[in-house]
Amino acid sequence: MTVDAPLREVEDAFVATVGASMMGTPHQPAAPAEITLGPDVFEFDSEFQTKIVVHALRNLDFMRKTAHLLKPDYFENAGEAAMVNIAIRYFQRYSTVPTAIIAGTMLKEDIANKVIRSDIKSVTIEACREAYKPGADLSDGSAIAERVAEFAQHQAMAATILESVDLLGKGQFDKIREKVKAAYEVGLNLNGDEYDYFKRLEERTNERNDRKMGILPPQGITTGHKIIDDLLYHRGWGRKELSIILGGAKSGKTTALINFAKSAVLTGKNVLYVTCEVAAKIISERLDATMSDTEIKLLVDRMHDVASRIKAHMPRSGQLQIAEYPSGTLTPSMLRAKIESYKSPMLQPDGTVRPAIQFDMVVVDYADIMAPDHRTTDSIENSKSVYLALRAIASEENVAMLSATQTNREGHQATVAKASHVADDFNKVRTVDIMISINVTDEERAAGEARLYFAASRNQEGGFTIFIKQELAKMKFIASIVRIE
Repeated sequence: MTVDAPLREVEDAFVATVGASMMGTPHQPAAPAEITLGPDVFEFDSEFQTKIVVHALRNLDFMRKTAHLLKPDYFENAGEAAMVNIAIRYFQRYSTVPTAIIAGTMLKEDIANKVIRSDIKSVTIEACREAYKPGADLSDGSAIAERVAEFAQHQAMAATILESVDLLGKGQFDKIREKVKAAYEVGLNLNGDEYDYFKRLEERTNERNDRKMGILPPQGITTGHKIIDDLLYHRGWGRKELSIILGGAKSGKTTALINFAKSAVLTGKNVLYVTCEVAAKIISERLDATMSDTEIKLLVDRMHDVASRIKAHMPRSGQLQIAEYPSGTLTPSMLRAKIESYKSPMLQPDGTVRPAIQFDMVVVDYADIMAPDHRTTDSIENSKSVYLALRAIASEENVAMLSATQTNREGHQATVAKASHVADDFNKVRTVDIMISINVTDEERAAGEARLYFAASRNQEGGFTIFIKQELAKMKFIASIVRIE
């Protein structure tokens, strides 16, 4: 089976490997552990995997071609998997491969920080020694690189087969097919999405004409306020983009995120709200207040009126799903998995079936307290990897990604928080597509006022301020817009 094999062949391999293992009585399904995927199924043996490790650590041209395909969990040898992890992290940070001394230092740090478990310490050290053994033949890097896409596809398929056993037992064939298709497509797009600039000029012109004539509506996700939408390049939050709300502690970042999520939902968009700080129940309480135009302290006394007002929105609203994670535990991979889990119908505890959901917007409250997929001892590197991953997820899933970040101490005290006031890591400013800061003095807070400053933007002008009125008792981040300067 090659990269060009029909999807049907992939499915046949799945059926041959997993289908037979599931035969038998309904009450005694085969356990996933009984399934074996050896060289007789996929032809990339341990010798080939070792060659990949050597090239990943020592061949820069090889990594330039394959770094986006390699994953540590594709390797059967746990020590080699740990060394590939080191190679990937170093390449992502420095765009080159580590020397033997640097790799050894990173290995020691990973052992000390328990990134590498004690039970695989010895095999990892051996894998490192083997990779940097003098006289290693690196001349076949191009040939091996050409096969890495196929290797990645096969390993992704192996993982898919194992993960799909439970789905097969539940009869969730559509979800199995999606997973198989995703595994089959691994590595196919080695050169990114190609775009012929001159040949597609007419297409761009026609699209602009459709926009002018009102045939093609704006593709942005509304902020809930036309004045703000009109200031944004996409006439709202852009799909495939990462937008960030910047603010000091207790400045209203979560209230802003809640309100922007609400506005999207009320226009029929599907929104996933992921909270890493405030409990999902509290988020729901705040949503109840702003949805029903009720002071949050009166939700209990006016419970029936609140419920009635919220129900009135339901017929024309999109789906709003809230996911809660403890601070510092949510990784980009976990977020990807959460989004993926909604793409197929799911049986609920009450016996109803939740329909499949394709999200239009993902709100993460908030990015600064996420965890990187591969934690290092460098906090700035960890932050950079999270923000880059969020933007990648936005692009992969065609969603508007909205989150928040803290200002530093100077920004918290400043009258206007600017891009230079971002806390911890300035890479955030380089990564995001638009950054809007929340600014409020004590006098403004007492008067129910605040200012939104366009601190950084990739595709449009910035540096202007929106003066707003707020009704925070009702959890309304923007009650009205006063003026723009």
